[in-house]
Amino acid sequence: MQVCDERGKFLGAAFYSSASQIAIRLISREVFTDFNGLLRERIRAAVAYRERVVHDTDAYRVVFSEADFLPGLIVDRYNDLLSFQVLTQATDAEPVRETVLSELTEQLHPVAIAERVEPKIRELEQLPARRSGLVQGDKSGTVFSMNGVRFHYDVKEGQKTGAFLDQRENYAAAAQYARGDALDVFCYHGGFALHLAKAGCKVAGVDSSRPALEVADRNAALNGREIEWIEGNAFDVLRDYQKSGQHYDFVVLDPPAFAKSKRDLDTALRGYKELNLRALKMLRRGGILVTCSCSYHVSVAEFLAVVAEAARDAHREVRVLESRTQAKDHPILANVPETGYLKCLIVYVSN
Repeated sequence: MQVCDERGKFLGAAFYSSASQIAIRLISREVFTDFNGLLRERIRAAVAYRERVVHDTDAYRVVFSEADFLPGLIVDRYNDLLSFQVLTQATDAEPVRETVLSELTEQLHPVAIAERVEPKIRELEQLPARRSGLVQGDKSGTVFSMNGVRFHYDVKEGQKTGAFLDQRENYAAAAQYARGDALDVFCYHGGFALHLAKAGCKVAGVDSSRPALEVADRNAALNGREIEWIEGNAFDVLRDYQKSGQHYDFVVLDPPAFAKSKRDLDTALRGYKELNLRALKMLRRGGILVTCSCSYHVSVAEFLAVVAEAARDAHREVRVLESRTQAKDHPILANVPETGYLKCLIVYVSN
C-alpha cells in the first residue's frame, strides 16, 4: 500500500497488517511498479552484504527483517540448509513466499529449506495455522561451523530459526580471554562452552532444557571435547554453587530475554542483577565474566548499571574489557533502534 501525509504527499510504500499493533511497515521510500523485482533485489542485496561482513562460518542470518528492508521476514543459513520465518500478513502471502523462496534458491542453492513457525505470532497476525517443517527438499539435518567449532543443526529442533547466530562474534571474543575453570550458564547447545573448551578451559554448562543439553553433548562429541552438562534452573544452580563455595575463573551468563515488554523491565533488571551478583561472588581474582542481555527494553546503560550494582554488592572491583553487540549479519539500523537488542559485556574482576 502507498502511505501519504495529510496533504496527500507520497511518503513511501508499506506492508499493511489489519491485526498487528504495527499497522504499516515501510518497504520502500520510492514509487515502484515491479513488486516481485523489488523483493528479489532486496534479497540479493542482503546476500551481498553478508558476503562482505561474514567470516569464519557457514552459518549466519541472511535476512533480518527491517534491517534488510524486508519487514516481517527472517532467514538463516546453516551450511546447505536454510530456515525462514514469516512474521506478518504481507510476508505470508503466497506470491511473496514463492518469490522469496525462488530468489533464495537462486542465490544460495540450498539442499533444503525449512519454515519455522511461532504459533503465537501467527495468532496475533490472524494468520491460519501452519506447521514447522520442510517446504523444499528432504534433508532436515546438517553440520555447520562457527570460528572453527562444529555444531549439529536439525530443522525439527531448536529455538527461533535455530542456533543463536547473533552471538557468533561474541563466542570468538570471549574465547580470547579463556582460562582455567569455566561455567557457561544458559548454555543451550553449547556455543560459549565449546569455544571456551577449544581455547583450553575446563568447562561445565548449565541449562534447564534436557533436549538442549542432549544436542550440546552431541556437539561436544563432534568436536572431541569433554564438557560437564548440568540440567537445572540457572538461578538455583548459581545459588547452590555459591553457597557451597565453588569458584571459577570464567563465567558466562547468556539468559533468554527477561523483558518481553516495558512492563517486564523492573522484574528483568532484578533478575539480571541476581544472576550477575552470584556469578561475581563465584569468580576468582583475575576472573572473567561474560554477561549478556537480549532484551531490547533493557538499554546498554541500564545493563551496565545492573552489573555495576551487582559488583558493588558483591564487594568486587570490575573493569569492562569489551562492550559488544550482535554479530554483523544482524545489522542495526541507525534510525530503527529496535534492530539493536543484544548486549554483551566482557568484564575483568580485579579483586
